[in-house]
Parts: sequence; structure tokens; C-alpha cells
Amino acid sequence: MTITVIGSGKVGASAALNCGLRELDRDILLLDIVQGLPQGEAMDINHQLSERGTDAIARGSNNYEEMRGSDYVVLVAGVGRKPGMTRMDLLKINAGIVKDVASKIASYAKDATVIVVTNPLDPMTYLALKTIGAQKSKVMGMGGMLDLSRFKSFIQDATGLSRDSIQAMVISEHGENMLPLTRFSSVGGIPLHDFVSKEKASELFEKTRKVAAEVIALKGATVYAPGNAVATMIESVVKDKKLVIPVSAYLQGEYGVSDICIGVPSVIGAGGIERIIELKLDSSEQDVFNKGVASVKEAMKALPT
Repeated sequence: MTITVIGSGKVGASAALNCGLRELDRDILLLDIVQGLPQGEAMDINHQLSERGTDAIARGSNNYEEMRGSDYVVLVAGVGRKPGMTRMDLLKINAGIVKDVASKIASYAKDATVIVVTNPLDPMTYLALKTIGAQKSKVMGMGGMLDLSRFKSFIQDATGLSRDSIQAMVISEHGENMLPLTRFSSVGGIPLHDFVSKEKASELFEKTRKVAAEVIALKGATVYAPGNAVATMIESVVKDKKLVIPVSAYLQGEYGVSDICIGVPSVIGAGGIERIIELKLDSSEQDVFNKGVASVKEAMKALPT
């Protein structure tokens, strides 16, 4: 088996390192068009894995043919979000890159499970799925897992309780219209609203939606949480764990929406997206979700055909 990470910048390298630390595969390939970058990142990753006694081997290449037959492909290629930019500002730049890379995946690793990380996440997941021509269960976007990790961090800040006891859920667009679901979040199986006031829950909701821009303004890019989120998704497929996690998935009538990729809770196992779980949203939650759908659909109009 091989895990291929296309795009060897900070997020791609973080994803490769996290996969290596979890020993999800013996062979981890970093691909990039920049000469020397994937090779250098692979060397650095191998030095850490060697000291830890981990037998996964990272390697770098500029030749896309080397991903032939990969079982898992992480698509990170594209321009990163800069301070002051929204994810949708990236659309026209990254759509051409994703379409080109996805066509190469179709040529060399069409049967792979593909995880899209490039922003704007939901339109890029849709574009990758359509370009590769894969089954809808085999292509998913990473955004919801990243948003969930941020939400859990804020819940811990508010409650002071163990992060290990916190369960959270974030759906809809990976962007300005994400939907942190305080009503479906809990601590030790006890509803979150038993631990925080309605006002505090609203504060957690807003913090989760806005924190990405804050991190980018402070340090230029989010790196560690995305890499961990990718590894969690791949691990659930590799080990057939059937985790229920939010991913950008292709909908065919679920939530009353069709022909769109957007964040929804899904069962992730050996078959990829094995089931999409439809939550019963209340009116305010449904309004936010609908705004996310509208935003993604508007962005999709600009995608190359």
C-alpha cells in the first residue's frame, strides 16, 4: 500500500508526518512540482520517524507517475489562504491546480480513497470527484474534521474538563457558513448545554467560525491540526474503524440537497464514506446550513468544466 500526499508545503508535510507517526502505511510518498521540496521534507520526516523507531518510510518525488496504484491520496496542492482572504477568494487560482492534479490521480490512482484539503474545500472536493470520475464514497473533503478540532478546543476552554471526554460536531460549508452544532455536542455523553449557558454556547459557536482567520493572521497558515485531521480520516479507512466524523461528502438528496459536496456527519470505514447521517436540524440550524449550501453552489458556478 502507499499513501501519496500531493503538495509538500507545511500542511502536506504535516499530513505525511502524522500518517507516519501512526504507522498507517510503510510507504508514504510526497509529491510536488517544486524541485527538491518533497525530497527535503521526506528526509526531515524520516529523521524523526527513525528516532522514534517507526518503520514507515517517507520519500519525495516530482514525478506524478510514482503515485501509480496508491491506495490513499491526499490532495493538498494549491495556493494557501493569505491574511485577509476568504476561502472563496482562492477559488479561481486553485480550481485550475486541482483539476490538473485530479486528472493525474485519475490516470495513476483512480481506485484510491482521496482526501481533498485544498481550499475552498467544498467546491474543490466536488471538482476533484467529478474530474477523477470516482465513486462518490471514495472522495471526501477534510474541512469538518479541522473545524471540529477547533470547536473541541473552545469547549475545553469553557468547561475546564478533559478533552478526551468532549464530543463535538461541525457541519455545512468549510468557511464562513460553517455550523458548529452545540446542540449535538457533549461532555462525557452529557449535553454541552448542561455545562454552559446559552450565551456561552453562542460565544463558542462564533469563536469556532472565526478562529481560522485569526490563526492565519497570527502565523500565516494552519498546519498541525489539518495534518492530524487528515491522518484521523485515513486511519479510519485503513483500520475500518467506522468513525462518525464530519467530512465534505457528495450529496444525492440527503438534507434535501443534490449534486453538491458539503460537510455532513459520515461513517468512515474501509469503503470510504460508508454512510451519511442525516441530523434533524432545528430552524436556526437549518438556516445556517442552507446559507452554506447557497455559498458552495455559487462558488461551483465558477468551476472549470
